[in-house]
Amino acid sequence: MCHREVGKVTSAVVMVVLVALAACTGQDVPPPTSSAPPPVSIAFDPGDGAANVPPLQPVRVTASNGRLVDVVMTNEEGRQVAGQLAPDGGGWAAAEPLGYGRTYTLTATGEGRDNRPVTSKATFTTVKPAAMLTVATDPAEGEVVGVGQPIVLVFDGPVANKDVAEQSVRITTTPAVDGAFHWFDDQQLHWRPREFWPVGTQVSVDARVYGRDFGNGAYGAEDRRTNFVVGNAFVATADGATHQMTVTINGELVNAMPISMGSPDFPSNNGVHVVTERHSQFLMDSTTYGLPLEQGGYRMLVDWATRISNGGEFVHSAPWSVGDQGRRNVSHGCINLAPGYAKWFHDTVKKGDVVIVTNSGGPALQWWDGYGDWQVPWETWVLGGRR
Repeated sequence: MCHREVGKVTSAVVMVVLVALAACTGQDVPPPTSSAPPPVSIAFDPGDGAANVPPLQPVRVTASNGRLVDVVMTNEEGRQVAGQLAPDGGGWAAAEPLGYGRTYTLTATGEGRDNRPVTSKATFTTVKPAAMLTVATDPAEGEVVGVGQPIVLVFDGPVANKDVAEQSVRITTTPAVDGAFHWFDDQQLHWRPREFWPVGTQVSVDARVYGRDFGNGAYGAEDRRTNFVVGNAFVATADGATHQMTVTINGELVNAMPISMGSPDFPSNNGVHVVTERHSQFLMDSTTYGLPLEQGGYRMLVDWATRISNGGEFVHSAPWSVGDQGRRNVSHGCINLAPGYAKWFHDTVKKGDVVIVTNSGGPALQWWDGYGDWQVPWETWVLGGRR
């Protein structure tokens, strides 16, 4: 009886000592905690409820504390948008640009380390433009042009954000050529080299305007891409003092022709002209540039007409002035040639070729008249022409 009581006391003392030792060493017994991992967290960019999202803004879904197993993006019509899920399931990104004025819904399913699926949704809307701008380009796809041909991009509405417009256009040349953009007005953007194009240059114009914010609510409608080649260097020089026009091709003299240019009352414009059109027959109408018929104007068909400015200057056949050609200037501003010479010129020249007029007694060709790009000094051209 007494022996069993002693044992109980001894056991109690031992327990007290052990507790005291644990307290002295600082080894507290931790409270019970949950070992369950947190669920997967899914984030959307743009976020749920976002509005006026630009079409080129990236769309992304990311997962933390787990991975994505499925993401579906649809527009309001139920069309599915292509996307790419990262191999590790950490993210998803849309693989195509968005549409204008659309409502998109993202449905993403993720799985956490707890192996439990979580599904989240987000809906956003894209910007609805006040205006959609298209762009036309010149030269056209596959054209072979002359060494004076500028690259011309014409928007069908005013562009306020000109920096954005320039950044959306990529000019690639082989070989590399030094060139720059220049605005002729709020809708017309030109690009030209510092000097005439090298013969054989291959040029690519990639106007990626879709989704671009051009300012004042206007956005780009669709991308446009063209490729063209620079052909032989055809350069004609018309001299009003000698009444002769010489033509070189790749620097070699190939023809010399007597001419008659604009009379003192209607002098031709001096400067570098660029060929824009060729016609086997063309109706010349002086009323189109302000000269009425009753004041000495004319309306007549002429053969082998090559336009060199929008102001009405052509190189064309003029059998009525053959006696004056090589002797004096009697035209209304055009360069008159005998029929045989005019046909040769028409058949040999191409769009973008150069006609340099000198000693005409008239004013300088204006930069805005046709493709008068070369009338702008390079130091002025590179300033951009913005107004």
